[in-house]
Amino acid sequence: MQGRTYTIGELARDTGTKVETVRWYERDGIMPAPIRTAGGHRVYTEAHRNRLAFVRHARELGFSLQDVRELLQLTDDPEGSCATADGIARQHLASVQSRISRLQALEAELTRMVDACSGGRVADCHVIEILADHSHAHCLFSDHRGADLR
Repeated sequence: MQGRTYTIGELARDTGTKVETVRWYERDGIMPAPIRTAGGHRVYTEAHRNRLAFVRHARELGFSLQDVRELLQLTDDPEGSCATADGIARQHLASVQSRISRLQALEAELTRMVDACSGGRVADCHVIEILADHSHAHCLFSDHRGADLR
């Protein structure tokens, strides 16, 4: 084996990943199994470090593990088309933009609710009044079906 090698702790530290996450990625097949010393210790290479850094970066950007798996498969064929990678990124962007839009509407609705509250008695509290109105007449959201209430 040529080049720098890493223990699992060094690999985790170098990539900002928890040791248990490295082990989980190995069990899940996202990371290839490292070679082992005679004593059974894992020995990682620069290729492992680069792959783990790729996974970590993709996860920080919010890509799902399934998307990460697909993107990693694409890296095995550097001469192949990047249309699939582009499609995955575009789909993720659309999802992020949708979440931002819903969060902005939520922010506006909560701001309106809080601004309308005078801080007086609970019996006159606008926040309580709005939350108790099950018709959702005060809401800026036109459709509550997409909200996960768990």
